Amino acid sequence: MSKRVAVVSGGIGGLGTEICRSLADAGRTVIAADLDSRPQRIDEFLRDMDGRDVSFEPLDVADFDACAALVGKVQAGQGAIDILVNAAGITRDTTLRRMDRVQWDAVLNVNLDGVFNLCRHAVDGMVERGFGRVVNISSVNGQTGQFGQTNYSAAKAGMHGFTMALAREVARKGVTVNSVSPGYCETALVMAIPEDIRNGIVDKVPVGRLGKPQEIARTVAFLTADDAGFITGANIPVNGGLFMSF
Repeated sequence: MSKRVAVVSGGIGGLGTEICRSLADAGRTVIAADLDSRPQRIDEFLRDMDGRDVSFEPLDVADFDACAALVGKVQAGQGAIDILVNAAGITRDTTLRRMDRVQWDAVLNVNLDGVFNLCRHAVDGMVERGFGRVVNISSVNGQTGQFGQTNYSAAKAGMHGFTMALAREVARKGVTVNSVSPGYCETALVMAIPEDIRNGIVDKVPVGRLGKPQEIARTVAFLTADDAGFITGANIPVNGGLFMSF
């Protein structure tokens, strides 16, 4: 059997990089899709991949037509998209009383519309071939809400609602759709938080530390395995116990 092909949006971000590495190490052909506005970061990313079967494609996930073009290009060159990981995300944090429409739209357009834009074009091919794995990277803050993140929390909660609905639509076609909700991890975004505030966050995490991007990536690799076909519509929390529920 030929290698499974995986597309990872936000692929050169903190979590995205580790997801790409983990999927490549699991024998996948990986396409990291991300903005091409940081050529130095792209070069560093490709060097970090260290000979793995990983390539880069420019993509703005908020652009519906650009997502269609990327899916078409991958399918023309690789023959299939077997795995789609929606990891692209941004923040524009402020309280609702200070939030303007631009800050709201920016986060919803990337974090939620981006999931629709890629899934809408990729899922048909998965259904036709009778195999697919979709993993949407949500957030603990989509489950709990977070001060100053009405836009981000709404997008991430909406992402899992999308996950459950799509999972029902394609379950009999060999396609699974799941969410992963990371807690606070050792990414550039989190490490940029002032140390005293970051320490306060860690104090609330039962395991007493930040998560590692590799721990998120390992969960994604598990959900996208060929033999993970009986898990769908699930949300997997990877948050060190920060939020626990049924």
